[in-house]
Amino acid sequence: MPLGLRGKKKKSREVSSRLVESEELENRAPKAASSANGAAAGLPPPPVTLRPKLIFHTQLAHGSPTGRIEGFTNVKELYGKIAEAFHITPEEILFCTLNTHKIDMDKLLGGQIGLEDFIFAHVKGTKKEVEVLKSDDALGLTITDNGAGIAFIKRIKEDSIIDKVKVINIGDHIESINGKSIVGSRHYEVAKMLKELEKGKTFTLKLMEPLKAFEMIEPRSRGGKTTEGKISTGRETLRLRSKGPATVEEMPTAFEEKAIKKVDDLLETYMGIRDIELAATMVEAGRDKNNPDEFAVALDEALGDFAFPDEFVFDVWGAIGDAKQGRL
Repeated sequence: MPLGLRGKKKKSREVSSRLVESEELENRAPKAASSANGAAAGLPPPPVTLRPKLIFHTQLAHGSPTGRIEGFTNVKELYGKIAEAFHITPEEILFCTLNTHKIDMDKLLGGQIGLEDFIFAHVKGTKKEVEVLKSDDALGLTITDNGAGIAFIKRIKEDSIIDKVKVINIGDHIESINGKSIVGSRHYEVAKMLKELEKGKTFTLKLMEPLKAFEMIEPRSRGGKTTEGKISTGRETLRLRSKGPATVEEMPTAFEEKAIKKVDDLLETYMGIRDIELAATMVEAGRDKNNPDEFAVALDEALGDFAFPDEFVFDVWGAIGDAKQGRL
């Protein structure tokens, strides 16, 4: 039975607005956590007239004029706005990076966009098909998805099976496995399918490579800061949610950034997933708690559906404490 769902009622499936990622899993990973702001959960998107009056600048990563987009609250709506700006369909967008046109997985757009960030959209390019011999249990892939039905390769482990297949690259969208379309599947579903492939047998992947820019062309460094109000600090971020309105929040402090990174690492170690938004929710839950027991209660109230193991909860509490004391 997968971690995080033990003894708990399963939630209905929905496409998250966050980018989350997963190593190849034997079992299905748990759903991403809901927003720490519970008041927004379950609410329909607000009318366009009530959405944040923020304007972002965007380009297609392989080269295009600059477009202006506004009035979105989640990743699906964002892709729709970008597609409208460049007269393409939302399904052509594989993923977005912030402030670089390159396929840089450290700059992937997730659930938050800084108010000065410039958005680059990577679109579908060349199709390719490759046969791979599964000679080991692990293929050496990290799979993530864009929150809108597109799963792609985020990381390839050095000297792994996939690393030796040079036609497969980071950023490639996985369209099908052995002829079965996985378009619309979440990252953990794709990882589970790859994990369950029989060892010693050959399987076929159909991939879609992002359309690439010329490497000598450098991206614009920053987008404009145009809004109908004013940006006070340059540290604000637009937080996107799958339900409820997008909100403008302050960027994490230095303590929060270190704690979130450490908790994200612990999520991968214990549960086989990485999710910055989930890690941030856990750090918020433990910020003002005085001992592990109080933290465990707060975590259960905020994220009870995950049924985290006690050892994991204790290690997360320790990581938050280390960050507070400057030991990270």
